[in-house]
Amino acid sequence: MTEPAIRACSGFRWQGVEHRPYKEEGSAPFHAISRQVLFEEPALGCELRYFEMDSGGYSTLERHEHMHGVMIFRGHGHCLLGTTVRAVQPGDLVTIPAWTWHQFRATAGEPFGFLCMVNHQRDRPQLPTAAEQAELRRVPEVAAFLDGR
Repeated sequence: MTEPAIRACSGFRWQGVEHRPYKEEGSAPFHAISRQVLFEEPALGCELRYFEMDSGGYSTLERHEHMHGVMIFRGHGHCLLGTTVRAVQPGDLVTIPAWTWHQFRATAGEPFGFLCMVNHQRDRPQLPTAAEQAELRRVPEVAAFLDGR
């Protein structure tokens, strides 16, 4: 159970909250991203996490059984959701349905951060096969996004 109140510190960090690597190095493709678990409450069945990436950073292209909600908290970037790419900015909300390919990229030359609410107990992400990536890349906008353009 988390503390009743966690104070924000400078630099988009929170008092007593561990600043962690995004994932284990080599487990999946990602770049310049970290995570902090801000709220973890099994009784509610959810977890609130903060992810932040440096300019040019990106999360893993993945999908999974659980859905989650994302609120853009800091900076500007782009989000791939299925075969749609959209620009996102602070205050935007993104719902990621189950089994939908998704990825976030910091694309505006500035740090980019977002809050993510997920199930406390959840399945592990699936990475796309070469055939699935090829299918996604058939959409020119998606191919440009995946290439970081």
